[in-house]
Amino acid sequence: MRKILSLALSLTASLSAYAQPAVVAPEAVPFAYGMHLDIAKVVNITSAADVCGPTPVQMTYRDSHGETHVLEYSVIGSGCTN
Repeated sequence: MRKILSLALSLTASLSAYAQPAVVAPEAVPFAYGMHLDIAKVVNITSAADVCGPTPVQMTYRDSHGETHVLEYSVIGSGCTN
């Protein structure tokens, strides 16, 4: 009886995980000077490519309302040598 109850609870728990709505990653917005940025917490910043010149990176952040945003901007790559 315990095995059946345990199996039923496991099945219910695993099926409820599939019922969760899928989290959609926000689309990256290109940075422009003069943009109003409401950055409360930086979640992630991608690494610059190993090139010598401008390369895009993305910063994922949360604003003061808890919404997640992705900002894309250019940095000089890490492949330049003196």
